Amino acid sequence: MVAAGGSTPSAPTAVPQIEGCPIFPADNPWNTDISSFPVHPNSSNYLAHMNAATRTLHPDFGADPTYGIPFVVVGGAQARVPMSFDYADESDPGPYPIPPNPPIEGGTDATGDRHILVLDRDNRRLYEVWNAHPSGAGWHCGSGAVFDLTSNALRPDGWTSADAAGLPILPGLVRYDEVRSGAIHHALRFTVRRTQRAYVPPATHYASSSTDLDDPPMGLRVRLKSTYDISGFVGAPRVILEALRRYGMFVADNGSDWFISGATDSRWNDAENNPLKSVPASAFEVVLTR
Repeated sequence: MVAAGGSTPSAPTAVPQIEGCPIFPADNPWNTDISSFPVHPNSSNYLAHMNAATRTLHPDFGADPTYGIPFVVVGGAQARVPMSFDYADESDPGPYPIPPNPPIEGGTDATGDRHILVLDRDNRRLYEVWNAHPSGAGWHCGSGAVFDLTSNALRPDGWTSADAAGLPILPGLVRYDEVRSGAIHHALRFTVRRTQRAYVPPATHYASSSTDLDDPPMGLRVRLKSTYDISGFVGAPRVILEALRRYGMFVADNGSDWFISGATDSRWNDAENNPLKSVPASAFEVVLTR
């Protein structure tokens, strides 16, 4: 089920890059400035069902090397390995260019989502899997998705990815290097506890049985209100909040309310990031993107 929406012209901005590889075209939804998009007519109800009155932002990343979602960048010559999937009918077939001993979310002994994200910078392809476990010369995973970073094509309608919403994960992570550069030029990714059995593009998949139209569908986009005063924030929190005003963030998965995903990086300063936890979820609004 695709939730209904309106239509708004896109406003492309700067294209984020990782090691010289552009992460989707300028007019991709992830890279679109939505600061002037209209507020969704159901914004207040969606926010209520996301517990906005009692929650604050939570950076789901930090200095602990097992915290956050890691990724690895490879060249076009990286050897490809065989893949198998539990949800093979909604997965892009292998082989994938996963290097030996890739970083796994939570570490090699983790029992959580166990994402592996691989960016092929030369071929401009992104490979993402979840619940990844070594299997022979390759990997067995829950599902896998390959994204052409030169294209705005979405996953097939109804297909999952390594994320419940059918979205790519890497483009929505807060990354240390771009924060230190002084600006984030893309939307972010966040989770909420309860979602609707529906999705809005660029999401292609739901992960709920709820038919309550006030529960947020996957792919719902929120932004920080322009009236929320961020003048007292400095460093990483200021950069992140400025991005949330301009690009917002997508509901990407079921999880703890208002947890913002970031890339694993031991250079994060938890004390510097902690002020984000003071930002009330009520300072956000849902935007109408289609």
